[in-house]
Amino acid sequence: MSKKKNSKFITKDILRSSVINSFIKLNPKYMIKNPVMFVVEVGFFITVLLSIFPNIFGESVEDLRLYNIVVSVILFITVLFANFAEAVAEGRGKAQAETLKKTQKDTKARIVYDDGTEEIINASELKKGDIVLVKSGEIIPNDGEVIDGIASVDESAITGESAPVVKESGGDFASVTGGTTVASDWLKIIITSSPGESFLDKMINMVEGASRQKTPNEIALNTLLVSLTIIFLIVIVTLYPIAAYCNVDIPISTLIALTVCLIPTTIGGLLSAIGIAGMDRVTRFNVIAMSGKAVEACGDVDTMILDKTGTITYGNRLASKFIPVYGVSEGELIKYSVASSLKDDTPEGKSIVELGTTLDNKLDINKFYDATFIEFTAQTRMSGIDLEDGTKIRKGAADSIIKYVKEQNGSIPDDLENSVNDVSKLGGTPLVVSVDNKILGVIYLKDTVKPGLVERFARLREIGIKTIMCTGDNPLTAATIAQEAGVDGFIAECKPEDKIEAIKKEQAEGKIVAMTGDGTNDAPALAQANVGLAMNSGTSAAKEAANMVDLDSDPTKILEVVEIGKQLLITRGSLTTFSIANDVAKYFAIIPAIFMIVIPEMQILNIMKLATPESAILSALIFNAIIIPALIPLAMKGVKYKPMSSGKMLAKNMLIYGLGGVITPFIGIKIIDLIINPLLKIIGI
Repeated sequence: MSKKKNSKFITKDILRSSVINSFIKLNPKYMIKNPVMFVVEVGFFITVLLSIFPNIFGESVEDLRLYNIVVSVILFITVLFANFAEAVAEGRGKAQAETLKKTQKDTKARIVYDDGTEEIINASELKKGDIVLVKSGEIIPNDGEVIDGIASVDESAITGESAPVVKESGGDFASVTGGTTVASDWLKIIITSSPGESFLDKMINMVEGASRQKTPNEIALNTLLVSLTIIFLIVIVTLYPIAAYCNVDIPISTLIALTVCLIPTTIGGLLSAIGIAGMDRVTRFNVIAMSGKAVEACGDVDTMILDKTGTITYGNRLASKFIPVYGVSEGELIKYSVASSLKDDTPEGKSIVELGTTLDNKLDINKFYDATFIEFTAQTRMSGIDLEDGTKIRKGAADSIIKYVKEQNGSIPDDLENSVNDVSKLGGTPLVVSVDNKILGVIYLKDTVKPGLVERFARLREIGIKTIMCTGDNPLTAATIAQEAGVDGFIAECKPEDKIEAIKKEQAEGKIVAMTGDGTNDAPALAQANVGLAMNSGTSAAKEAANMVDLDSDPTKILEVVEIGKQLLITRGSLTTFSIANDVAKYFAIIPAIFMIVIPEMQILNIMKLATPESAILSALIFNAIIIPALIPLAMKGVKYKPMSSGKMLAKNMLIYGLGGVITPFIGIKIIDLIINPLLKIIGI
């Protein structure tokens, strides 16, 4: 689904390896893992014996040998096609794994010891906790966190993105991934994973299928298919004496053909391929899923917890407007706002200078450059400058500036509160500006909601997913942003423990919860959520706690990942519906064919007007075989997904895959019958 990855369905190399693996998978030790197809393989062995020894089970009709051979060939092809479906899915994953393995060269690592000495060793010899120095042009030997230095890192080998990203020590963006390349400068890194346990290793294992465990839904469906198979086996076993009582001589090969056509072979042959393909789609979307269960859980998500900054909004709050208090001119507010921000290198500070100089191009700010810059701190929640004549210019949070002015015996303008509230209601951040003990006005910093999110949240609402925004903003700002973005709820002044509490509350109501995060303080909530998507640029703690990691570090990707999970479940359900509906047509093909010679009244059920009993049975069997490879592209790419309510989705699938699953075999079997009947006459069947 990612544009960065090759989405070609099948290449020559994949086709070649899939054909070879289709034969390798014929080993009964492997086939028994798929009970439905194992029954088909057992049927194949029995019909082969009947072809060689026609009388082995007491059947005395010698002219059945050729018929048994034909049945054997069709059963063999059926098993082969089922194996081919799984082999293609695995082949696509292994091809992707080979691409990833190219990043795992025999990399050298420059290890730095406690005494400051350095040594070049193989990356495979590194241990968790080792410190390495990586210079420009060198490959980062394993996952780790930057402890010193700042550098651009080229992650294109893993993410497909050509633009390097900046990595530096401290904060939530110090994490680096093994296999990426330092594009400039240098980094000192502490290794956080042992060889063979990096995220790249996990990604390779997942796409190769080595670590893929069957998901709970897959196990449940597999149990259903086994139950149906056992039921039909019992039906076939009891059918034989009933037929004998009616003086109907049913060849064992026909009973086997009937069994194969009645049991859910279509979905049985595609079930494993659907699961592997679901993992493949997530991985191609640059997301590492730690298990198939995580992907499947995405499809069951009921509630999504989303951070505001960086997910719903861009997070770069920029100056939008200057609002002076009564008695202060806009020019005066702009002048001192710009002065307080001249040495402020934050995006907010730069935007204030840019907006101010744009609105007043005659502004003289030269005299402020020699002032002493006062940096922002979490304690004061304000910044500014001190001029040489003792004038103190400050900008910061409203409550902090109000407290600061009061301490200097200044007065608070009557209209300040309204201005601050107006900005908050608009979803912005109000910065109050003061000179000594006088408040001049408010700077409106606007945090823009990302385009398209309203429509995407509406899509999620259509499929019954509730969205909750978490933000550290005050309730007024939070409510405005929530309304503008179209989320269903919000948590204002949110702390890390509030996220955990929100997740637990939803889970207590039986809901499946998803959330994103990148910081160490997000780790507990990521671990608590059913689906935790951590950013690759985030801390190791966050990535270890989550069950998915986004290599592109795009917080909004959780929306697409949930839709991929939904698509996986819908694809599985649709093909299961189609498979079971297929059986209805096969009943009308085979049952009349078996009994209509002895019981002419059964002819009324031969609504397809199939030529002969043998032609009817073989036509149904051939259709049963060829429908499996015909559905492989759908299983690989997934059923086209459109957000809608569960009721509408069920109705649509029943109409398309239920009704279509009934009609298609009627048409297919009739066409096959018209083709093979003349051939059967030629060879004497």
